[in-house]
Amino acid sequence: MPKINLRELYPDLYKADTFLDVTDEVQAVFQEDKRAEAAHERKIYRYKAHYSLDFGNGIEKAVAKRPLTPEEILEDRQCREQLYAAVMSLPDKQAKRIYARYYLGMTAKEIAQAEGVDPRRVRDSICLGIKKLAKLL
Repeated sequence: MPKINLRELYPDLYKADTFLDVTDEVQAVFQEDKRAEAAHERKIYRYKAHYSLDFGNGIEKAVAKRPLTPEEILEDRQCREQLYAAVMSLPDKQAKRIYARYYLGMTAKEIAQAEGVDPRRVRDSICLGIKKLAKLL
């Protein structure tokens, strides 16, 4: 049975060489993928299909930002849940104002107009709420 090195396939997860026995079919799939990628690289080189990252069609974002790993997604979700629970543990007005400001994207002036209060009170309330969140988290 052929062996594959998991560190080559998943460099973010495996820092040391980890070899795994695989079937011939799996090995063939990996070789085919490697050949297709090499052919694509040759095609780009031969036809000078190099793209500028300043073009503005989003290619720079796709190149610069790597996709999140499942662990990062789970960690982000847990952090968001903890933050949401902490916001909801604040006094009602502060929680609503922080929710409106950061979750809904409203400005302090818009929140003040909706509640019929002075914008300074809203800003102060949000500031105090953030200080309380910092202590909680």
